[in-house]
Amino acid sequence: MVPGKAGLGFAVGKEPLVSAFASHGASIVATDMAEEAAATAGWTESGQHSHSIDGLRNELLCPRSDFDRLARFETCNMNAIPEAYHGAFDFVWSSCALEHVGTMDLAKAFIQNSLKCLKRGGVAVHTTEFNVSSNEDTLLDGVTVLFRKRDIEEVAQAAIQAGAYTGEIAWEYGDLPEDFHVDVPPYKHDPHLKLMITSYVVTTVGMTFVKL
Repeated sequence: MVPGKAGLGFAVGKEPLVSAFASHGASIVATDMAEEAAATAGWTESGQHSHSIDGLRNELLCPRSDFDRLARFETCNMNAIPEAYHGAFDFVWSSCALEHVGTMDLAKAFIQNSLKCLKRGGVAVHTTEFNVSSNEDTLLDGVTVLFRKRDIEEVAQAAIQAGAYTGEIAWEYGDLPEDFHVDVPPYKHDPHLKLMITSYVVTTVGMTFVKL
C-alpha cells in the first residue's frame, strides 16, 4: 500500500477500506455487483452495496483530491472475473463477501480466480464465515455458505499447487469469556466474536496468499 502499487477490492459495499488504502497512495479499483442483481439479492435495501465511487469516499481517511485521483469504481461479478484484471494488481481483497456467491464450489473457485489477478509477489487477503462447530455438516449453498476447516485446507492446498504461498492458520477456539459467548438472532452486535447461523456456531477467518 504505497504509491505506484495497485489494489483490487471485490464486493466492497460501503467499506472504508477503499479510502484507507488510497490514503497510502495506492491506486484502487473498487468493485461490486451490478445494481439490479444487488437489489434482487437485498443488498441495496440493507445499505451494503455500492454502484459508484461516490459512496466510498471517506474524507476522514483520505483527502478528497487524493481519493478522486487514486480510486475508481467498476462493476464486477465475483463468479466471472474479467480477464483484463489478470496479472494487473499488487494486492486484492474481499471482506466477508465470498460466502455469498451462491455455493461452496463457487466460493472456492472465486478465491483461486482472485489469485490470477495478482502480479508476482502480490498479496490476496480474503475473510469469510468459518463454521467452528462442525468439520462435517455445513451450509453448502444459498445466501450464505459456511467454510469448514477442511474447506479452508482444500483452498490453501489448491493455492499452493497454483503457485502461491499461504501461511499457517490459527485454529484455536480461544479461551477468554468472550470466545464462548455465541450471539443468536436477532444479533445484538455488542460486539460478538461468534454467532449462530442456523444450527452452526460461526466466527470469521482470514486467509492470506502470496503469488510466487
